[in-house]
Amino acid sequence: MYARVGMKMERIPLLGLTLEELRSVAAEVGLPTFAARQMASWLYQKGVASIDEMTNISLAARKRLSERYEVGRSAPLLRKQSADGTAKYLFPTRDGQRVEAVYIPDDDRGTICVSCQVGCKMACRFCMTGRQGFQGQLTASDILNQIYSLPEREKLTNIVFMGQGEPMDNLDAILRTTELLMADYGWAWSPKRITVSTAGLRKGLKRFLDESPCHLAISLHNPFHEERAAMMPAERSYPISEMLNLLHQFDWTGQRRLSFEYIVFGGQNDTDRHARELVRLLGSLECRVNLIRWHAIPESAFSDKTADGSSSVPLVLHEADPARMVVFRDYLSSHGVRCTIRASRGQDIDAACGLLNTKEQNKGSINNEK
Repeated sequence: MYARVGMKMERIPLLGLTLEELRSVAAEVGLPTFAARQMASWLYQKGVASIDEMTNISLAARKRLSERYEVGRSAPLLRKQSADGTAKYLFPTRDGQRVEAVYIPDDDRGTICVSCQVGCKMACRFCMTGRQGFQGQLTASDILNQIYSLPEREKLTNIVFMGQGEPMDNLDAILRTTELLMADYGWAWSPKRITVSTAGLRKGLKRFLDESPCHLAISLHNPFHEERAAMMPAERSYPISEMLNLLHQFDWTGQRRLSFEYIVFGGQNDTDRHARELVRLLGSLECRVNLIRWHAIPESAFSDKTADGSSSVPLVLHEADPARMVVFRDYLSSHGVRCTIRASRGQDIDAACGLLNTKEQNKGSINNEK
């Protein structure tokens, strides 16, 4: 069936459909059941861009299929190249908006950082995506398109859901996407190559842990409740203490990895006091802490309401001192918490952590810088 958009009849994307759903498609257009695996192979293993490329399906059947369906891939609208080799792409979505994805090459590794929402509801004060606000959910087709239409697709070794949006706030699409990436009829990737992040959303996190074998990354950034809540409103509804209680219920000694992302703000969350509290909170968990240098964004001085909401407290953010980050890392490592400093990539093209934003592009303005 066609999907109706206003008065326009739009073909349904095949990209994002499971094998069982492809069986229904095959039956709908008069194809035998085994054609579902043929379509899955073309879509997810060979990565075709059009139904016409599915050459082991008869021409007549492809014509019937094309009347109702399309592959659902769309090439990126814009590419920006960083001096360090990182590339940022602007992709269209099915509903006419745009999102950014980032490809990060590193020796024999190639990682794509994909988006799952247009904007974000989490409103983290230090993040450009959070400043953008929420503008819409991405479908599994939209998410997969960022991967399958990436020019460097054949070089990919890892996928991280750390772009625009909160994965736990679009969990159905995330689980469908990762299912297709891991399925034997799909890309057949190991879950060890996929990491899903969250700022801490009660809704969805336990379900993700129960249903997905993929790695989990928690955006932590501060171990103290009030300080974290001042920058990350999600802390108010789901405190890190409650999140840790949930995480302790799962086994992290097997293949699935738990990490904590920790953006470092100079003089604000990199003190000895913060380091000691991180050791207290995380010392009994099998995990890793990744320290990330904060990248200054416009209007990085902001105000946040006090706990009683009666007044406004100015909060000015500062970039971290690299030497202090080393001291912080070494303290955690020496006290049993594995810790690394993540190299910053793509800052010169606004592709580094916290810099993705498509607010202006979604208004129709595209910067055609290459």
